[in-house]
Amino acid sequence: MTRFSPLRLTLSIGLATAASMAQAAETVQWAHVYEPSEAYHHWAEWGAEQIAERTDGRYEVEVFPASTLGKEVEINQGLVLGTVDIIYTGQSFAAQTYGSLALSDAPFVFRDYEHWKAYADSDLLAEFADGYRQASGGNVILGDCYYGQRHVTSNTPIVEPADMEGLKIRVPNAPIYSLFPRAVGAQPTPVAFSEVYLALQQGVVDAQENPLPTIRAKKFYEVQDYINLTGHVTGSNLIVAGGPFFNGLSEEDQQIFREVLGEVARNVSDDVREQELASIDWFKEQGVEVLEVEREAFREKTLPVLNGDEATWTQEQFDRLQAL
Repeated sequence: MTRFSPLRLTLSIGLATAASMAQAAETVQWAHVYEPSEAYHHWAEWGAEQIAERTDGRYEVEVFPASTLGKEVEINQGLVLGTVDIIYTGQSFAAQTYGSLALSDAPFVFRDYEHWKAYADSDLLAEFADGYRQASGGNVILGDCYYGQRHVTSNTPIVEPADMEGLKIRVPNAPIYSLFPRAVGAQPTPVAFSEVYLALQQGVVDAQENPLPTIRAKKFYEVQDYINLTGHVTGSNLIVAGGPFFNGLSEEDQQIFREVLGEVARNVSDDVREQELASIDWFKEQGVEVLEVEREAFREKTLPVLNGDEATWTQEQFDRLQAL
């Protein structure tokens, strides 16, 4: 008969326990389209560490940046299919499931950053999140992350609406992003985010629009001569957990994910805002021409189309946002 010493028995139990814990850890996939250098990815990785710590290793979150698991449309579909568990996604992509969410991506609806923050913490967004959860079959919005004011980059200077007449401009593949270009006579052209640099370089499109930190991270300034400070959209991205994943969690673990991802959203927003404020001087140092525009003229051209036939929100919702 084989005898085990107390030390060997203790080691055996310890190894068995460690193996059991390793086997019990559930892998969670978090997908997004942003670069590893961006605040979005940095804070997602921080969130992954926090979730592992706060759940005592029950969950291991793997973060996949830069469209590794698919473009934005595909990762949204993945939430429902269960092929991804958490994503960052633009309001307007989520709005393809629940239309009212597109309101915050409409041009010129926010006065400034503080107005956007009021919306991110508002009952209005909470109502939109509940409507989205029901329409999507259970997907849960767990945070709203500032993305920055969107500005137009181009190879010709733009200072007034007439300068955009006929301009072929890349926009995300969501209808809301075409409102502003069409209002000023440009030609909106959907191109996947991961393909924008090449499309600009090859002349497939003449211009694009994104916040300053994104223009910097994706190096669009290398293939565009001008950054035109239109500030036409104050963008943000939702953190969304898929229904199949989130609804399978215990109430305790749901609360942990809510807390951590809420913290991620606030940290991303703070970082992006700081980067946005510092970016103009940085671009000028790189020799990029940064142009002030007649923003009120762009706004006057655009506002009449906001609550027209293409609006996916109500006038009452629009008025509530303006009143925040």
